[in-house]
Amino acid sequence: MTTDRSAPNPLLAGPLAGIKVLDLSRVLAGPWATQTLADMGAEVIKVERPGVGDDTRQWGPPFTTATDGSRSDAAYFMCANRGKKSVELDMASPEGADAIRKLAADADIVVENFKVGGLAKYGLDYASLSALNPRLVYCSITGFGQTGPDAHRAGYDYMIQAMGGLMSITGQPDGADGAEPMKVGVAVVDLFTGLYASNAILAALWHARASGEGQHIDIALFDVQAAMLANQATNYFVSGKAPTRMGNAHPNLAPYQPFPCSDGMVIIAVGNDGQFRKLCEALGQPDMGHDERFARNADRVANRDDLAPRLKDLTVRHTMAGLMKLLEDHGVPCGPINHIDQVFDEPQALHRGLTVEQTRDDLSAPVKTVASPIRMSKTPVRYDRPPPALGANNADVLGKLKP
Repeated sequence: MTTDRSAPNPLLAGPLAGIKVLDLSRVLAGPWATQTLADMGAEVIKVERPGVGDDTRQWGPPFTTATDGSRSDAAYFMCANRGKKSVELDMASPEGADAIRKLAADADIVVENFKVGGLAKYGLDYASLSALNPRLVYCSITGFGQTGPDAHRAGYDYMIQAMGGLMSITGQPDGADGAEPMKVGVAVVDLFTGLYASNAILAALWHARASGEGQHIDIALFDVQAAMLANQATNYFVSGKAPTRMGNAHPNLAPYQPFPCSDGMVIIAVGNDGQFRKLCEALGQPDMGHDERFARNADRVANRDDLAPRLKDLTVRHTMAGLMKLLEDHGVPCGPINHIDQVFDEPQALHRGLTVEQTRDDLSAPVKTVASPIRMSKTPVRYDRPPPALGANNADVLGKLKP
């Protein structure tokens, strides 16, 4: 079951209707930010290299299929470019750079992710474009930021997960089978960077609307990864000890991990002492909930190596479905470990319309993407455009520029 929301609804213009975004970014972090803005109604014009486009158009397989049976854009591109217009411009040429300046002069927001100083030689840096448009919100996304000893370095999600500490706390602990630092299964640093960027852009836009004054936003993947460490970083600040890999266990909570059943695994996520007592009752061991070794969370964390095997001996007696029903009846948070195909078959996913299906004239099948998680009661997100074909809007957008 999918939700087709590609048809415009004039009564639902989106909260960012009338906002123009010039998207000079590619790959994931920048496009993720601009797709968020597009979903909320902004007009996003994506500038791409003539004949080549965003790198991710080629990041496959899998690829979509054109109506003539040939290979088209990679699925990777589709995930982050919904709702945008695509124009082909060579910013290295005087004509291309001039067209981009004209677009920026009429834009509210520019997003770019070139190396520090990379756009200055084309007259497309913040100083140049803000001189043309003082209210412009200009967001630069780089690996390490606009300043500092590493500012000149390129940054990619994988290396930033490593440098920023995430891989040091992800994976099986030393001594366990398969123990090694592990990256996350999606490019989480890029995705978080896109979300931080879109938040900063909207805050700067609010300021620009109030004051008439735009500004330069400097977002670095490395900074974002450090911020993402959240409780793990503060755990280090308070204890003086760097956290290490714990597999699927939680550094501050127990039990909070997968437990075996007779036919698979179920996640049990106990967040407080009351839930733990309910868990013990559900498993037929109410006294365990009051055992001084386990009654309080801090004690459960300290004694997790004793607690976990006891619980595993109890959960393995149940099927996954039986255990989840039992725990849900007792108010204990739990859930299955789904494969991605199972995620979108979940009744909750179907009810929430988490799959968006749109058509593109040059493709042989509809484009499916994951719906925005944003739900707004008065100005809901919109899905007016599928991820665009390269240069699909050249005539529409560039034809309106004055000579």
